[in-house]
Amino acid sequence: MSLENKRFFGELVTRYEKKLGAYVRRLGQLPQEDVQDLLQNIFIKVYQNLNDFDQSLSFNSWIYRIAHNETMTFFRSRRVRPQGHQAPMTPEMLANIASDLDVQQESEVRHDEELVRQCIDELPAHYREIVVLKYFENKRYDELSDILRLPAGTVATRLSRAKEQLKARLLAKGIGL
Repeated sequence: MSLENKRFFGELVTRYEKKLGAYVRRLGQLPQEDVQDLLQNIFIKVYQNLNDFDQSLSFNSWIYRIAHNETMTFFRSRRVRPQGHQAPMTPEMLANIASDLDVQQESEVRHDEELVRQCIDELPAHYREIVVLKYFENKRYDELSDILRLPAGTVATRLSRAKEQLKARLLAKGIGL
C-alpha cells in the first residue's frame, strides 16, 4: 500500500469511518464531537504510518489496533473511564452473546437488551474491550490477538474470564441459565 494515490486513502476513510466510529462509541459513551475528534486522530495516524504497514499482516487488525490505541490514549489524557457503549445491539449480537454464554432462554437476553448492555458496561475495561471486539465487531481470535497485542492464549483466557463475569452479572440481574 502506498500514499502515491490520494484517492486510495479517501477510500480507506470511507470504508472504515463508520466501523471505527461504532467501535469507539462501544468502548465508551462519548459525545459525537469526541468520537469525531478520535476518528480524525485515528486517520491521521493511519495516514502517517500507511507506508510502513507490513503487508504480511491483516490491514483490518492493524487499523483497529490504531483505533484502540488512540481511544485508550484519549481516555488516559482526559482521565475518563469508558462508560460503555450506546450503539444499538442487533438481534444477531444478542443471540451470539446468549449462545456463547449458554443462556437457556435466548429470548430473555433479547428481551432484556438494556440489562445486557448494563452488564457489559460493568465489566472491567480489559474485559469489556474484548467482549466488544468479539461480539460487536465480530473479530476472530487472531484479530483479537493482533489488535490487543496479546498472545493467543491470553486472548482465549481473557475472553473466557470476560464471559464468566458477564454470565455472573446476567444471573445477578435475573437472566436465568
